Amino acid sequence: MLTIRGWIFDIAQSDQTIGPLTESLKWGEPAWRAKSGSGITIRADWKAKTPDQVMVFFDCKTDLIDRTRSLLSADLTCEGNRAIILPFDQPLTEQALKTALGWALTYHLDRKAAGSA
Repeated sequence: MLTIRGWIFDIAQSDQTIGPLTESLKWGEPAWRAKSGSGITIRADWKAKTPDQVMVFFDCKTDLIDRTRSLLSADLTCEGNRAIILPFDQPLTEQALKTALGWALTYHLDRKAAGSA
């Protein structure tokens, strides 16, 4: 979880359009969102009912999990339309996960840019 948190902050710092993040608890889970409004809230959590994994959650009303599933499915496993599953018995797929996290942090900017193109 700390690795994922670090990557989220690294991505935000490396992209000026994202800017500073707010860090909070949403539904008792760690959550991160750009203060600029550039993207959606990212949550991550470990659950006792699935003790062998961590899940990263995105807003289920976005296309982010569909995009992740279609473009990064070789590297990441998704659940439904809201979560990326990260099993403890497999190494973190850093580049693929960072790509998905970046998409989440710039989701609103990307949609605006696509609408004006």
